[in-house]
Amino acid sequence: MTAQLAFDLPAPASLRREDFFVSPANALALATLDAGGWPQGKMLLIGPEGAGKTHLAHVWAGSAGATIMAGGSLGQADIESRARTPVVVEDAADVAGDPRAETALFHLHNRLAERRLPLLLTAATPPRDWGLALPDLLSRMQGTSVTRIEAPDDALLSAVLVKLFADRQITVPPTLIPWLMLRMDRSLAAARSLVARLDAEALARGGPVSRQLAAEVLDSL
Repeated sequence: MTAQLAFDLPAPASLRREDFFVSPANALALATLDAGGWPQGKMLLIGPEGAGKTHLAHVWAGSAGATIMAGGSLGQADIESRARTPVVVEDAADVAGDPRAETALFHLHNRLAERRLPLLLTAATPPRDWGLALPDLLSRMQGTSVTRIEAPDDALLSAVLVKLFADRQITVPPTLIPWLMLRMDRSLAAARSLVARLDAEALARGGPVSRQLAAEVLDSL
């Protein structure tokens, strides 16, 4: 059989609220964002890579009418115009080491506070670990309340695998998910990488995602 050309195009991930699987690993973070009324109108959502911070931030942004900005792009942003709605800053730690971006986040924080508009930030680590050079920004970030998404439990990891396959419109045998969980690295980043590899291999071979294919892919990792 001639192998098909496989293009590893990014699968569009669904970021709707109904597709956010609630588990003990993230239930407190979801409840905190839903409750609102955060101290000083700001909240920092911390969690490991691929834990669902982006999904949860988009859920909150949709309900709050918030603008979503990337930390690394703040240095080029028109802060005055962006600070007229609630704001989400994703990967806020990316401002560290960029004087323009650090200054922009400092001014964004202050403008939103003046206008009594909420600010949600996401990051993998607490502000003390970001390497911020601007003392006033570090002080404001360290004074921000924190909620966390914890490492994935079995229920969350299983749900994420199901969702990742569904996002790529891949149907798999029901027994494949628990089989994978016993053999894969137990992180959401590993789940995303594994599903992408399985998708690419299945496309290249022109066949389904099966246990045999999964075993071969896992052996190659």
